[in-house]
Amino acid sequence: MIILDTSVLYALLDRRDRRHDEAALWYSQTDEEMATTPLIVAEVDHLARTRTGRRAVEAFHRDLAGGAYLVEWWPGAAARIVEVAGHYSGLDLGLADASLIALAERLGTTALATFDERHFRAVRPLTGGLAFALAPTDS
Repeated sequence: MIILDTSVLYALLDRRDRRHDEAALWYSQTDEEMATTPLIVAEVDHLARTRTGRRAVEAFHRDLAGGAYLVEWWPGAAARIVEVAGHYSGLDLGLADASLIALAERLGTTALATFDERHFRAVRPLTGGLAFALAPTDS
């Protein structure tokens, strides 16, 4: 299971994004199941609406509706996400990024797809691993 961050999902949508080709190549070569949180979905939707055209927004919505990746929320998610953000308060980790760390813990994975290396190289998986494997960089 690979956890998806805003940066990779947005790069997939926006052909003008400087990392679009890198994200698209990685995505096309990945056969693992992927998941994200509603917080990331909201971020990507906002970015797509403000920075891209209607076609990109519609493509994103089709991916969501078609199950291209799981969107996970669970009882106690909000409390756990706030706890994770508080644990990493020195990094100024937002709730969206904290939601991915909590989701990775819940799903028992250390695989994260992100271009946000500043935050995700600094945090440790809550499942006990030494570091997250960050795709596409570590792939």
